[in-house]
Amino acid sequence: MLVGTAGNVKVVFCGSARKRKQAGTVMIYMDNAATTMRKPKEVIEAVANAMQCMGNAGRGAHEASLDASRVIYDTRERLAKLFGAESPKSIVFTNNSTESLNIAIRGVLCPGDHVVTTMLEHNSVLRPLYAMEENGVELTIVSSDPSGNISYDEMEAAIRPHTKAIVCTNGSNLSGNMIDIARVGEIAKRHQVLLIVDASQTAGVYPIDVQQMQIDILCFTGHKSLLGPQGTGGMYVRTGLEVRPLKCGGSGVDTYNKHHPKEMPTALEAGTLNGHGIAGLGAAVKYLEETGIDQIREKELQYMWQFYHGVKKIPNVKIYGDFSTERRCPIVTLNIGEYDSSEVSDELLMTYGISTRPGAHCAPLMHEAFGTVEQGAVRFSFSHYNTEEEVETAIQAIRELSEE
Repeated sequence: MLVGTAGNVKVVFCGSARKRKQAGTVMIYMDNAATTMRKPKEVIEAVANAMQCMGNAGRGAHEASLDASRVIYDTRERLAKLFGAESPKSIVFTNNSTESLNIAIRGVLCPGDHVVTTMLEHNSVLRPLYAMEENGVELTIVSSDPSGNISYDEMEAAIRPHTKAIVCTNGSNLSGNMIDIARVGEIAKRHQVLLIVDASQTAGVYPIDVQQMQIDILCFTGHKSLLGPQGTGGMYVRTGLEVRPLKCGGSGVDTYNKHHPKEMPTALEAGTLNGHGIAGLGAAVKYLEETGIDQIREKELQYMWQFYHGVKKIPNVKIYGDFSTERRCPIVTLNIGEYDSSEVSDELLMTYGISTRPGAHCAPLMHEAFGTVEQGAVRFSFSHYNTEEEVETAIQAIRELSEE
């Protein structure tokens, strides 16, 4: 039973479709913007193999340690190639985008600096910026229009003489709208400010060339479109750019120095790395190389457009974001009338076996812009592992729920 509100009247979905759900139905997973649950078999095999024989990279001269170093360097090299980095030393491993963004934001901004960001941001950008604001950094947030797009003119106009950086996402995890990073890079270059990019939703599905796009720091996670394990991520840091480390300690080198080594990438990689996860990430990037990110993106967008065109004219369905352009993340976020998004998502799972993401999506400013703070929204996000049949099932589910 699905309960929502319309004014002061309680409304109920009867859940008659629940009778059709058979025990043991395979879950239809459409929450890939949160994490890609299905991974290439090569990734699983790489993690399992690493857990059986991998030593601690840089902490010994025996074969297990040396093998770990080779695997980690190979992954670093693959990521450098994927992102167009000038050197593998520019790639730093972290646990996720949130850690990468904290290192970047806290590592380059100082009291008295000014920073520009946007309403499209995830809390992994906003909360570190708010923390820095409390410590004397000035913050400007570029607004969005009703479709969730920013004005690049407004972004450029926000830059001041003491602006240190622009921090922005490449793609919204809520609307799927994308920011033209090459254009932002031109703005940053013109005003000699740093560009820090959150590529959580685009790394592995859209081409990113940090040098061509004039990105100073790129932050990414391994467990989404890069198809790697959870607990993996990283950042690209432009050669010559100094970033204050978020932590210090074990490094495996320069043991008698009271200070953490400054050489990259060791400068930002204190402690034992997640070697098992990085082995899986390396296998994932190899899979992307062999399969082709263009082919993967084409399949994901095919499913997104199939779903969008299937639900956009259903009565009482409201879709958020800009679908006037082909260039977007494979995300469709919607609501059905005034029904609470969590109740809709629960009904989709319990009746149809479809996994989605309701609520606020760690994107508070975008929900404010869309007017969905109380209701939240239901996000469908697609993988190339989905099928046309699964998408049709999701369309039919939304049609039936909108009629009840």
